[in-house]
Amino acid sequence: MSHSFGPDYIRAIAPYQGGKPISEVAREFGLDESKIVKLASNENPLGMPESARKAMAAVADAGRYPDGNGFELKAALTAKYGVPAEWITLGNGSNDILELAARAFVQPGQSVVYAEYSFAVYPLATQAVGARSLVVKAKNYGHDLEAMLDAIEDDTRLVFIANPNNPTGTFIPGPEVEAFLKRVPPHVVVVLDEAYTEFLSEEQRYDSIAWVAQYPNLLVTRSMSKVYGLAGLRIGYGIAQAGITDLLNRIRQPFNVNIFAQAAAIAALADDDFVKRSAQINADGYCQLTMAFDEMGLPYVLSSGNFVLVKVGDDDGAGARVNLALLKQGIIVRPVGNYGLPQWLRISIGLEEENDLCIAALKKALAETRA
Repeated sequence: MSHSFGPDYIRAIAPYQGGKPISEVAREFGLDESKIVKLASNENPLGMPESARKAMAAVADAGRYPDGNGFELKAALTAKYGVPAEWITLGNGSNDILELAARAFVQPGQSVVYAEYSFAVYPLATQAVGARSLVVKAKNYGHDLEAMLDAIEDDTRLVFIANPNNPTGTFIPGPEVEAFLKRVPPHVVVVLDEAYTEFLSEEQRYDSIAWVAQYPNLLVTRSMSKVYGLAGLRIGYGIAQAGITDLLNRIRQPFNVNIFAQAAAIAALADDDFVKRSAQINADGYCQLTMAFDEMGLPYVLSSGNFVLVKVGDDDGAGARVNLALLKQGIIVRPVGNYGLPQWLRISIGLEEENDLCIAALKKALAETRA
């Protein structure tokens, strides 16, 4: 007789699907790795900054454990944001912080609120702790904060808000987020996931770190994977008052951020030129892609991230079909059927020549799949 291990709520989880690795696509379709363009995972097309590479090379002894408390990295974040070190939690990617928040604040059977079409890790983190998901219908592919407020129940312990949102790229103006924070019951922790905040235009910027001092139930998470180009090192951080941070630090793994990631992050945080360059390449690439989509008559969602969600057909098989046609040409993008968007593809913004190759391949793929 076979025995089922673990609780039902764990067995019901569909594992997170990342963007396809270049090596896998090369094997699957018999392609040359060096000619494949990957625009699937919202990575920085410039790769890792040279400053971070040098900092990693200078790590004295990787045979020793890293500083489990991340003293120097926290000092760099303290200097940058003007918050005490006791307000900072370091994570193995900001993903780690999202999962720690679910484990720290939500018990089985309690509820978590998040928006339709928001980051796939929110339902995963919710299910993993045996909690209930209260999924609020999207408004224009983004967050409907008013409806999210209404969705909060007595047993709600956590609300996830992504700003900008992944995979849709939608943005909520700062004053609207703050008005929401003012009205959320104080026993509900609000996770403001700002993985893409560095790509915001000047007029979109708002100071969420200043809100942390005002709202003891606010946890702001940020990533070093996107604009800072450290996706492969897995590093992110959370900023919240000590009441939240203390709990997160009690349950995180003792050495959850490795020695190379800490060194690289310290260097990258200080590398303003790299961040500016990355943001500029992104802004230029956004214009390049969206102009092409306009020419091709493809609807897309206005994006404040480093990717664009584009509609490639009207039937539910469109995304998968066009995605396969692109893979065969060595272009990796992200199908988003698992987000309930089977007619759409999410395309990360690359370097100018990568975007050009993607546009040409997309035209060919559409001609083939519509023929």
